[in-house]
Amino acid sequence: MQPIPAANLVPPISFAEACSLLQAQCRAILSAHINDPQRCELSAALGRILATPIVADRDQPPFPRATRDGFAVRAEDLTSYRPLRIIGELRAGQSWADRPPVQTGEAVEIMTGAPVPPGADAVLMVEHAEEVSAGNVAGPRAILPQDGRKLTAGENVVPRGSEARHGEVVLEAGTRLGPQHIALAAACGHSDVEVYAPLQVAILATGDELVEQSMQAAKIPIEPHQIYDSNSHSLAALVQQTHAIPLRQRPARDQREDLAACIQQALTAAPLLLLTGGVSMGRYDLVEEVLATMGARFFFTGVKMQPGKPVVFGRVPAENGLPARYFFGLPGNPVSTMVTFRVFVQPLLAALSGERNWQPQIALAQLATDVHGKPGLTRFLPAHLDTTTDTPTVTPVKTQGSGDLAANARANSHVIVPEGAATLAAQQSVRVLLC
Repeated sequence: MQPIPAANLVPPISFAEACSLLQAQCRAILSAHINDPQRCELSAALGRILATPIVADRDQPPFPRATRDGFAVRAEDLTSYRPLRIIGELRAGQSWADRPPVQTGEAVEIMTGAPVPPGADAVLMVEHAEEVSAGNVAGPRAILPQDGRKLTAGENVVPRGSEARHGEVVLEAGTRLGPQHIALAAACGHSDVEVYAPLQVAILATGDELVEQSMQAAKIPIEPHQIYDSNSHSLAALVQQTHAIPLRQRPARDQREDLAACIQQALTAAPLLLLTGGVSMGRYDLVEEVLATMGARFFFTGVKMQPGKPVVFGRVPAENGLPARYFFGLPGNPVSTMVTFRVFVQPLLAALSGERNWQPQIALAQLATDVHGKPGLTRFLPAHLDTTTDTPTVTPVKTQGSGDLAANARANSHVIVPEGAATLAAQQSVRVLLC
């Protein structure tokens, strides 16, 4: 097996440069996105990627809708302090079509969600009205606005078609469907939607030290130099969070022939391959070497970040009827694996799935304590984000490093310390990578 061609690899690049290269690939994928669409019942569509736009089947709302319980009136009638005769009642689901329009001096008792009757142009809230004796007003009931309250036309009314017009696109293709999107699709009369088929992702852990958890169930003793494979399980869980399908492979040995066979099988199984381990500088870190012999193009082979510096991103060319396939070589330390997944893998996976909003989930919060940077590295510190206060605060979690799964489990985010920042002071606003 030949060594990796020097021209095929580049030295570690900055985190910003790596993000820029990744974003270029995401945009290219989406500009030529081809994925199999399938019909999906709305009840099962949560988290799926919309393949066909949703259009409004009629004006939304289809009538001027009352937003408050009260009285439908003509706003100009409230300019003079005189009783308004109540001529009827209208609740959600009822129509006023068979009755005459509201005239000057008249009001219709109306409930939230009901169509505002013709002739009325505003709703006087029930708490802003008082019922009075009809007096010289014909009819059994009348109201007066409290304290001489005035209304403007359109107050407490959602006009017809103000949310969407008939035939207007209300959900673009490439939208990952959340509860709010499903509600909108249902409101437009859809019982099912067209979504992209879920992406399959091959997961391959590497290392002679790895053993499966099934050994414990089988009561096979684990040797002191062995560890359970956790990375492929964490990656499978992360992939499942994106509603893609993880395909865990058996761990590959630190031998060229076995690693090459495992990589080839995984590349055949899915359009995206996630390797973990074997990407550092050791004698038996063979992932890049094996991929290079397969004609892989490397977009980056190391990023100036902590944890995750050895991360590798590239693509193998089309061959034997298979299209070009992307791969990531993620570091073997488990926290590194998860951090690099969230900042690099998740955006690419989203783009390959057809999602238009593929950026990592990042928020702003106030630091609870000082944190320190490292020269030349963008740091990701496990942290706990507290949103119970008016200003979200974030506190780093004490950790023993990128292998500390217990500390990582106590965290719900990572503080991002930019490259070149010696210290970020308490109460300073910082970017936070959400978990």
